[in-house]
Amino acid sequence: MAASISSQTENQVQPIPFQTYWKDIKPDIVDIRHQIHAHPELSNREFGTAKLVAGKLKTLGYSIQTGVGKTGIVATLKGRAPGNIIAIRADMDALPVTENTDLPFQSTQKATYLGREAGVAHACGHDIHSAVLLGVAQFLNATKDQWNGTVKLIFQGAEEGPPPGEEGGASLMIEQGALNNPVPQAILALHSFPDLQVGEVGYSFGPAFAASDKFSLIVRGRQAHGAYPHLSVDPVVMAASIIQNLQTIISRNVDPRKAAVISVGTVEGGSRFNIIPDQVSMTGTVRTLNPDVQGVLEKRMNEVISGVTKAYGGDYQFDYERGNPVTVNHPGLARFARQSLMRTLGGENVHEMEPTMGTEDFAHFANKIPGFYFRLGVVKPGTISGGLHTPNFRADDSAIDVGVRTMTQLVLDMLKKDGLPGILKNQTP
Repeated sequence: MAASISSQTENQVQPIPFQTYWKDIKPDIVDIRHQIHAHPELSNREFGTAKLVAGKLKTLGYSIQTGVGKTGIVATLKGRAPGNIIAIRADMDALPVTENTDLPFQSTQKATYLGREAGVAHACGHDIHSAVLLGVAQFLNATKDQWNGTVKLIFQGAEEGPPPGEEGGASLMIEQGALNNPVPQAILALHSFPDLQVGEVGYSFGPAFAASDKFSLIVRGRQAHGAYPHLSVDPVVMAASIIQNLQTIISRNVDPRKAAVISVGTVEGGSRFNIIPDQVSMTGTVRTLNPDVQGVLEKRMNEVISGVTKAYGGDYQFDYERGNPVTVNHPGLARFARQSLMRTLGGENVHEMEPTMGTEDFAHFANKIPGFYFRLGVVKPGTISGGLHTPNFRADDSAIDVGVRTMTQLVLDMLKKDGLPGILKNQTP
C-alpha cells in the first residue's frame, strides 16, 4: 500500500497515513480477535460475539441493526457526500472442533452440538474475518470526511450452516433486509487461507467456491438370517452397488473439463454380525461449479438409485437438498479488485487461484449483487498451520494487518471510482 490513502479530490483535509493510524488501532483490534477466538460460539449462537462487535461499532458512531438473521449485524456509514454504495461481509461463527494449537488465547470452550458435548474453536478463521472488518470500520470512520459514498458492514452468523431445524446464515439475513436501505452496488469478503503466507492473497475469476448440496438415502430390503441370504433382499449389497455406481455419474455423465464431486459421508445399517438388516441409510455431499452439472447429478443420482434397488427387488427413499449455490466472482469486479490488491501488496503477492470445491455461504449475497471474494494468507513465515476445519488450524495475528490494508484500499478505490456501474456491467475477465 502507498504511504497514505489519498482523498478523492484535492481539498484541505489531509489523508491519514495508514501505517501510522494502524499503530494506534492495532492493539485494540488484535485484542478483540483474541477475545473472539478464546470465546467461540457455534452457528446461530453467536450472542457474545455479536454483542462485542455491536458495542465496538456503536462507539464508532455507526448506524447499526442487530438481530438480523438471528445474530447478524448490519452497520452503515456515510461519507462526506453521496456516491457509490459498497458492502463488506464478515462471518462470526465457530465450529464443533477441539482446538490443539500453541496460541496463548487458545479456545477451551465446549458446547452441545447435535446432542453431544463438543469442543468449539475458530478453526475456519472467522475470528480473523470479524477483526479485519472491525479494523476496516475504524479506518473508514476516521477518514469519512475524505471519501464520498456509503459503506455497509455485514457481520453474519451461521456461515457454517444453522443447526438442523433452524434458519440462519446469509439467506436469512437477505430475507430480513440486510441488502436493503440502501442497496449496495457490490459486496466484498475475504477468507483465511492456510495455504498462503501472511502478506499474500489469492483470487479467482468467475466460479470461486462450489455449490454444496446434501443427500440422504434409505435403502429398504427384507431382513433375514445371515446364513440364509436367499431369503433376504439385502440392503447392504444394494447400498454397496449404489455407492460404486454413483461414481460412474462423475466419470461417464459429466464433461471431464467440468469439476464435480459426489461423496458418501455416512453409511449405517444392521445390528448384529449374522443378521442381514432390513435397511441401510447413507448421507453425502454433492459439489459442482456449474448449475447445469448440478442438475445432471441430481437427475442421474435418482435414476441410478432407482435402477439398482429395482434390480435387487428393494425400495428406497431419496432426499436431495440444495444448499449454497456456486460463489461467483463478478469478472469485471474481480479484474478491478486484482489491480487494487496488486497496488497494495505488489504483484508477486497476488495469486490467481483455481476454484475450490469447498463451499461458501457468501454465494447468497453474490447471487443478489455483484460480489468479489478473495483469500487471505494467514500463516506467518517459518510457522505451520493445519488445514481449515482441523484442530491445528492456526492463523497469525499479523494477517489482520494485511486484511485491513487490502480491504480498506479496495473499498476506497471502489468508492472513488466514477465508472463503477460500467465495471459491474463488464463480464469480461
